[in-house]
Amino acid sequence: MVMNPSESTHERIGQLNLKEKTAILMRLNRIEGQIRGVKGQVERNEYCDHVLNQMSAIHSALNAVGRLLLENHLKTHVRSRVKQTNESLLDEVLETLTILMK
Repeated sequence: MVMNPSESTHERIGQLNLKEKTAILMRLNRIEGQIRGVKGQVERNEYCDHVLNQMSAIHSALNAVGRLLLENHLKTHVRSRVKQTNESLLDEVLETLTILMK
């Protein structure tokens, strides 16, 4: 993202609505629990394949949160910086990114 030289990262704020923010925080709380679970698996010296399966689930969950944040970013911050918004173009980009992040 190109920033105006006078603009710092501290001046920018997120634009998540309450519903989006709540959903993301709930997902992050679940992910945090999954990570604690993996830590417990390692501490108990569980079979590596089981630990790797849980890590894969965590990775997928983090990607899902990333997709939600990216979608919000594109639809709010990026859209506001584009002179002529093309809704179908944004949807196409989001679809492509969803495929790439699976």
